[in-house]
Amino acid sequence: MKKRYVGTSDLLVSEVGLGCMSLGTDVEKAKSIIDEALELGVNYLDTADLYDRGLNEEIVGRAIKHTRSNVILATKVGNRWMDGEERWSWDPSKKYIKEAVKKSLNRLQTDYIDLYQLHGGTMEDPIDETIEAFEELKAEGIIRYYGISSIRPNVIKEYVAKSSIVSVMMQYSILDRRPEEEILDYLAEHSVSVMARGPLAKGVLTDSWASKTPENGYLQFTEGDLTKSITTLKDALPERSFQEYALHYCLDHKAVAAVIPGASSISQIRENVRAVESQSITKQEIEIIQSNFPAQVYQQHR
Repeated sequence: MKKRYVGTSDLLVSEVGLGCMSLGTDVEKAKSIIDEALELGVNYLDTADLYDRGLNEEIVGRAIKHTRSNVILATKVGNRWMDGEERWSWDPSKKYIKEAVKKSLNRLQTDYIDLYQLHGGTMEDPIDETIEAFEELKAEGIIRYYGISSIRPNVIKEYVAKSSIVSVMMQYSILDRRPEEEILDYLAEHSVSVMARGPLAKGVLTDSWASKTPENGYLQFTEGDLTKSITTLKDALPERSFQEYALHYCLDHKAVAAVIPGASSISQIRENVRAVESQSITKQEIEIIQSNFPAQVYQQHR
């Protein structure tokens, strides 16, 4: 599988990664999906301490323990579970980050994290303090690099200006082209990579779209909008699977290092890998896609 560097780092990641949030809590099933992904050449796994109260990290750690050096392991921090409650609070403080990373390392059964990401962020955060925490962890060798997971343009630009982040994880797909209007070119110019989450829009951008399209639509698209646009696009581009177009569309932008779809079955990870390993889409195909799914701009998320 083709690989790309993440920003200015030496992290060389497969063009398709595995978003681990969808793995579920069946340990053996989750391990089988991870094993299959690694066997197929996927080397980038993305988890977070938030997922299943840390169980997701435990599952990932157990699955990759035998091959840790061959995996680019990413996790996230900032969302703090409330003791005895089914909710979490936001805590980007230096104190919490340095406490949380130790717990993540323990769950992941490793002594370092390749890419540690702030799991959100606002302009009201103590950003300088947050950056200081990541820089200290990097200097200590606990993390190799750090980034943020955010769709807030103002927050992203603040971190690009003040820190040494190498990546931004953000939602990006044919149905959510908002990053194109304000942030993708900016990140490319500053040598910061995008890790594109949600590239298949919860399954809407697959050949199973009819059963995956939500009744309340997706972002600005109503269910009727989606049905009309997807049908038109499938008629115009019948040669390949919708999944191929969806993943290659994201990978076409120079800022994107990898697409990170989730997978809850072995068949899904196989389909994702097969789609990315297919031929890249053409400029004409991109224009057809864009004509059917116009871009929007971020109205909120500032």
